[in-house]
Amino acid sequence: MNEAATTIDVAPGDGIRAAWNRVAERLSGWVSASLLALCARLALGAIFFLSGRTKVEGFLTVSEGAYALFREEYKVPLLPPELAAHLAAYAEHLLPALLVLGLFTRLSALGLLGMTAVIQLFVYPDAWPTHLSWATLALYLAGRGAGAASLDNLLRIR
Repeated sequence: MNEAATTIDVAPGDGIRAAWNRVAERLSGWVSASLLALCARLALGAIFFLSGRTKVEGFLTVSEGAYALFREEYKVPLLPPELAAHLAAYAEHLLPALLVLGLFTRLSALGLLGMTAVIQLFVYPDAWPTHLSWATLALYLAGRGAGAASLDNLLRIR
């Protein structure tokens, strides 16, 4: 990059608003929607994938610890703890993998948004700031899609 591309000129008499608008214009050029989508996919995918890894032993064998968590701490209503443990472990592996690939991104993001809602409502209701950040990432991906660097884009899946 040359020096002219990295400096912001403020002419005498320019207001603060005009100077800020020039800075904002430069920032808008640096951060594309596709880069935001890629970062959101990786961030949300990592959060849920790493959580899923704590629930399994080996490849995808649900651990006794996961069963205990769903029996004693999580207590998700309407589902037996063993079924809830399996569903969570599988979803926390499959949906993040799809997100990272950018395949069926909107559907995967909605699935993780649903999981976030269940966690917020039934498991850790006081952790809303964390869950709000997860929900924001999921909503962005559900609403805007995977971006250019994705299999959705390659396969022309909206």
